[in-house]
Amino acid sequence: EVQLVESGGGLVQSGGSLRLSCAGSGSGFTFEDYTIGWYRQAPGKEREGLSCISTSEGLTYYDDSVKGRFTTSSDSAKNTVYLQMNSLTPEDTADYYCAAVPTDRLGGQLWKCVYTLRYLEVWGRGTRVTVRG
Repeated sequence: EVQLVESGGGLVQSGGSLRLSCAGSGSGFTFEDYTIGWYRQAPGKEREGLSCISTSEGLTYYDDSVKGRFTTSSDSAKNTVYLQMNSLTPEDTADYYCAAVPTDRLGGQLWKCVYTLRYLEVWGRGTRVTVRG
């Protein structure tokens, strides 16, 4: 069973930064076979995709809402994907999730990982980020 565990959330002041981590594990889980994305869900809103990274090639895709502020990266030695979040505002307050999809399911179209949530096969339980103005 593949598991993803997020960490790194917390309370930060507006303009501050946080780095989230998403650690993958489980039998049959080969980190480099997956594309891993970050998503968030604010109270009363739908879950939205933020970024994805193909862990084997390091290719990334970002939603425009976070492009230039958030950066995703991966460390295959640690089976971990990161989301560095800078210049945070209260509008970034949400529960943040990571999720994984086998890279070959995307057909080279990384945007599907961000915008088509039905492709995601494994989800973490989330970590809460609160930004105070």
